[in-house]
Amino acid sequence: MLQNKIKVMVVDDSALIREFLRQIITEQPDMQAITASDPYMARDKMLKEMPDVMILDIEMPRMDGITFLKHIMNFKSIPVIMFSSLTKNRADLTVTALSMGAVDVIAKPSNNVRQELDEMKEDLLGKIRAVTGSKVRRKASAASLQVTSKIEIDAVLPLRPAPRVHSPFVVLMGASTGGTEALEKVLLDLPADSPPIFIVQHMPEHLTLAFANRLNAKCKMNVSEAADGQEVAPGNCVVAPGGPRHMMVEKGRGGGYQARLLDAPPVNRHRPSVDVLFRSGANVIGGNALAVIMTGMGDDGAQGMKDLHDAGAATVAQNEQTCVVYGMPKVAVQKGGVDKIIPLGEIASIVIQHWQRAR
Repeated sequence: MLQNKIKVMVVDDSALIREFLRQIITEQPDMQAITASDPYMARDKMLKEMPDVMILDIEMPRMDGITFLKHIMNFKSIPVIMFSSLTKNRADLTVTALSMGAVDVIAKPSNNVRQELDEMKEDLLGKIRAVTGSKVRRKASAASLQVTSKIEIDAVLPLRPAPRVHSPFVVLMGASTGGTEALEKVLLDLPADSPPIFIVQHMPEHLTLAFANRLNAKCKMNVSEAADGQEVAPGNCVVAPGGPRHMMVEKGRGGGYQARLLDAPPVNRHRPSVDVLFRSGANVIGGNALAVIMTGMGDDGAQGMKDLHDAGAATVAQNEQTCVVYGMPKVAVQKGGVDKIIPLGEIASIVIQHWQRAR
């Protein structure tokens, strides 16, 4: 028996949700569940026993999850996974939670609670283990963390590197768990005349538009959710839409670049996938790209970054010390596709340096 189990606190006003999540968590030999029906009960329990990770609902009586999250972050920074109804009108609140320090989001069941929770079970457990990895070192098998069978990038987008000819400079970024805050920090430090930027951030459908709108309101450059065929000129950044399609970069009209949305199966269990974006960059841009891989669990983006590196692109990974989860950057480094490993705070400077050199 493991001596130090992961203590997972579930804060939700639905007794049904609490019980189903309690069952899922307590079935795991390395986890124990603590439940609370509202933030006030959660606060009292936290004073007696601090959890390692929290699953937090947004809409609750007496105090909403956003307000409670603010109190948590002021009191003690523990990993919080938001458990949110990912409807369009809830998207802004969920993105606000991510910007306040929540590390990830799970879609709350909308119909058949038991069936939908069972389908998302392994994804939830994988995220719990990932964000508490520095406290509880459990060597889970790869199969136990899989949600679906893993499809590799070659099955969706074969590698066909473009000839090495001059083309405009472009930045490609990929992130997952903890990436919303990390990307915001980088983009806030970039000027209005930034290079064209393409971003894949693992997020559910409905959230990416709210995320892009939030960035657009705060950043000097123009930020939008990508549309199929959208031209992306200097001073513009596009975020891949969450949901049923991947995002690729393609040569556009007038020698620039455009976003192309691709209907294809998930790659590395993700859609959109960082590997698809990076592989498309290797195919059409080659050495005139800067690729950045940031905080996130899993290995999405590692093969695509190696492809870009081999095509002559500059490649950068966020370092372990500043990652919420040092998964995607770690695997990219292990594959040999990373030129530099740097702290989050230095990524914007690297982008600006390469942009100035390209001009």
